Amino acid sequence: MFDFLKKKDDPQKENQSLVEVACLLIHASKIDENYSVDEKQIIKKTIINLGASDDNVEEIISNAEKIEQNSNQILDFTKNIKNVDQNKKLIVVEALWKIIYSDSNSDMYEANLMRRLTGLLYLDPKDVGDIKQKIISEQIK
Repeated sequence: MFDFLKKKDDPQKENQSLVEVACLLIHASKIDENYSVDEKQIIKKTIINLGASDDNVEEIISNAEKIEQNSNQILDFTKNIKNVDQNKKLIVVEALWKIIYSDSNSDMYEANLMRRLTGLLYLDPKDVGDIKQKIISEQIK
């Protein structure tokens, strides 16, 4: 996913990029003060989908949890994500909406986070809204 950030033989930089994505997803999970097992599964699947191996996904998530706990700014997590391919950013947005609606509810803090991220990641609000509606529709089924 983050090929522009890494050299061909630099798995450490690739892992760092995945840690940043995981930090953002964990931050979204914790914003309602309920970091659930379901949310952690969504994060795990997303990180694997973005290129992590099954062997190191737990380490990536563990590192991200520590970093997120000691950070108070989402800017740290978005600075590299905003430069990736649009489709890959939308994968992250889909994971964010899945996390937010994992409890079948979006509160004002979660909605505010998504508005902020839409701007920080240079995303079209319509695309973000379409993904939100897709996730809501999937939950109704």
